Amino acid sequence: MPVSQNDTNEFGQTVGYPVTDFMPPLRPSRTEMQGRFCSVVPIDTAAHGDSLFNALCTEGDDQNWTYLPYGPFENIESFREWMHSTCEGDDPMFHSVIDHATERAVGVASYLRINQPAASIEVGHIHYSPLMQKTPLATEAMYLMMKRVFELGYRRYEWKCNALNRASRNAAMRFGFSFEGVFRQMLVTKERNRDTAWYACIDHEWPQLKSAYERWLDADNFDADGVQKCSLAELTAPVLVNRG
Repeated sequence: MPVSQNDTNEFGQTVGYPVTDFMPPLRPSRTEMQGRFCSVVPIDTAAHGDSLFNALCTEGDDQNWTYLPYGPFENIESFREWMHSTCEGDDPMFHSVIDHATERAVGVASYLRINQPAASIEVGHIHYSPLMQKTPLATEAMYLMMKRVFELGYRRYEWKCNALNRASRNAAMRFGFSFEGVFRQMLVTKERNRDTAWYACIDHEWPQLKSAYERWLDADNFDADGVQKCSLAELTAPVLVNRG
């Protein structure tokens, strides 16, 4: 992985390394991202609402909404209202994850804070239902979204979460996002303080991350019972510049 060196200007001050021929990347398109286990598609309330409600709003799974700024939802009507008000805009740009085995929507994720001049973009509003948690679908969906971002020319891909959400923080590092710090008292959500943990990966890390994802997703990485031989965390660990 290349390491860029800062420069020293004519005043003896340290300045950032040159970024030559830079052009702001295009916005991600509203088109399907196709994988082997799943597809990541622009969210469609009419087409995906029922499937997502059934997958995400299962009775007894309210704990999955604890660290999100909305939910849980008691009925399909309130869930559809949330989809209409939150999921149909340009930023955040929500996507549904479609399981190829069932052709049903089983989770959501979005691009947000799309900053083309800075070539920075965030992935967030991630809510994987129990139908996709700890399955290849969950990893492949993240791979497809990351692949689109870096192939468009973005320099920085961010992941932010409630600092108390240890599961999300561990997932960020497993997916190859390095810890960058905690912003204290950043938000108030559900009438509670939220400190926000920041993670990111950058374009120079993408080739190594791409290789890690593709090696993990390869059929040869799973035995006859579908158990992984090598974990993604092992494969992405060398990319991480900081853990936390």
